[in-house]
Amino acid sequence: MKIRRALATAVAAAVTAPAVLLSVTPAFADTKPAAQTQEKQSKPTIKDLEKAAAAAQKAYEEAVKARDEAQVTVRKALEELSKDSHPLVAAHNAAKQAAKDAGAAKNTADQAVIDAKAAVDALPADATEEQKTAAATALSEAEAAAATAATAKTAADTKAAETNDAVQDARVAAVRVAGVADKALDDALAAKIAADAALAKAKKEAEEEGEDCEPETDLTAEVTGLPTKLVAGTTTAFSLRVTNGSDRHMDEVIAYAGVHATDKSGLKDTGKFFRLQWSTKSSPKWQDLSLDSYIDGVGALKPGARADVKMRLTLDKATPAGNGVAFIAADFFNEDGSCGGTPGADMYEFDVKAAGSKPGKTEDAKPKPSKTTKPGGNGHTPQGSASATPANTGTNGNLAATGSSSATTSIALAGGAAVVLGAAAVFVVRRRRAGSDA
Repeated sequence: MKIRRALATAVAAAVTAPAVLLSVTPAFADTKPAAQTQEKQSKPTIKDLEKAAAAAQKAYEEAVKARDEAQVTVRKALEELSKDSHPLVAAHNAAKQAAKDAGAAKNTADQAVIDAKAAVDALPADATEEQKTAAATALSEAEAAAATAATAKTAADTKAAETNDAVQDARVAAVRVAGVADKALDDALAAKIAADAALAKAKKEAEEEGEDCEPETDLTAEVTGLPTKLVAGTTTAFSLRVTNGSDRHMDEVIAYAGVHATDKSGLKDTGKFFRLQWSTKSSPKWQDLSLDSYIDGVGALKPGARADVKMRLTLDKATPAGNGVAFIAADFFNEDGSCGGTPGADMYEFDVKAAGSKPGKTEDAKPKPSKTTKPGGNGHTPQGSASATPANTGTNGNLAATGSSSATTSIALAGGAAVVLGAAAVFVVRRRRAGSDA
């Protein structure tokens, strides 16, 4: 199926990590002249994008593994550097003791000079030449010994400072390993989100060109029981209800869900802090929902029928305080080729409190739907599965306050999967842009 040429440029404009995406996408690598390379990249096939998404997924998984290994390595390194048995620490301790001994020796030598001078001053007027010579010699020797002791102390102090710097440098180097791994993971996550969003958008556009998919306002996905305040280290249960309010049968209904977290530093590694799971009547076993997956346990829905999905969201204890947002959408596909989806993505905002906090007074999060109309109304194009127009994600400013310059965030929607994946990509853009403007 033909993919519109605008796809590649749209993805490049929507995501701020094109270099990272290309680095994990062998299908896009090309040593031909720039004009030919641009032409090739402007027409990626779904197969190319699938390879890119697979490569980005693999790179992300490797980055997660590398980050985890780096954290273990750093913890071990810092633990070893706190022990006297570590070579650098042992050398520093020896140097400190040597400096202490050298200081004591210098003090003794300085006192000997004082005593020798006093002896010279105390010579009687009738002292013999032999006595005078002996006193002068003792003073000269004391002064020479004091000078030697002073030089030794300076060298010992320098050595102690150098060994202390070596220990501190080792600690900084150990921590830097974790920082590099964290940065690599952030880049891999951004590339993965971009690759998944590009693939989802391409597949949707291919479906639109080959099938008559339309927004279905009577297909709804609604969340209930998700509090507006969540505390790190806790698990919250809520529900997702998908309803076929139309008068036609829907052979297969797919629900999409995504949860993302932001704080003042931008988009956080949601997979690191959040664990979203689902369970349905047909698939009762709890299943993890990753950033790029969907809920396929809804099944078919008759006209007027509905299906409930049990959801539970677990926040790791290390989840930073900030803002959270959940995106919900749904699509349907029929055997006769007809298809469609919710005309927009509902967004549910919540606050994330640090572990051990009291949530205080809370209530169920309310959906903030996309503002859309059918074609022929006021000229706006419907959003969701059959379009790629922006959706309003709310105007209360909670997310914008963490770094965005606007209280309204627009997310390009191109089907249920792109709602979830594209949302995260846009957050990456806004957080990074806000950081660079600071």
